[in-house]
Amino acid sequence: MTQWLPIIIATPPLRRSKAMKIGVIGAGFIGRAVAQLALAAGHAVMLSNSRGPQTMSSVRSGIPGVQVGSAQDAAQFGDVVLVAIPLEHYRSVPAQWLAGKTVLDANNYYPDRDGHIPVLDRFETTTSRLLAEHFADSKVVKVFNAIFDSDINRDARPHGAPDRRALPVAADDATAKAHVITLLDELGFDAVDAGTLDESWRFERAKPAYCVALDKAGLKAALAAAERTVELPPAERSRT
Repeated sequence: MTQWLPIIIATPPLRRSKAMKIGVIGAGFIGRAVAQLALAAGHAVMLSNSRGPQTMSSVRSGIPGVQVGSAQDAAQFGDVVLVAIPLEHYRSVPAQWLAGKTVLDANNYYPDRDGHIPVLDRFETTTSRLLAEHFADSKVVKVFNAIFDSDINRDARPHGAPDRRALPVAADDATAKAHVITLLDELGFDAVDAGTLDESWRFERAKPAYCVALDKAGLKAALAAAERTVELPPAERSRT
């Protein structure tokens, strides 16, 4: 039987965005965890998967208030759309579906899963830049890739909590980035501006900030410590 994580409902943040519609392409653990927090914060959410809404009865019953649909439905539904699918499949989402929208990129590159992508292997670009080139008419924001799915609900905290976790955010569009930082605050996280999409390598897989629970000061230090062509060994990646 599927076990759903408890929702930690944060107290209202200092800033409050208007209620949004959030579409989620990919109903895996990351997508479901973000959906839970977004619903608790008062936003409307539609989850989707590659097999269609008829396969999502357990998702609908497990997350009260969530809507389900096809990937195209979720893309059309959302003011903001979270793309939380394996990197190898990002081109399967037609770019026109997301034209004019803010796209949250939660992708990571795992060669064993995604196959080798030479420009990433040579450190010539970033995963978020690949998505931005595909979704050329969208505003791509890199976020939610540097946290384990099981930590999303567990680590959410009220605004101002002393043990609040910070997450890195990168984007080329300053307005889209600011909106996502406000959204993160509502969901229970501080945010650290990590620069543009070309700088988002600092919190990709195997970097000091990747999936490590840190406050804002610690996250800033981890981002600064990252080296472009250096990947940490597994033992160092798992430190907390």
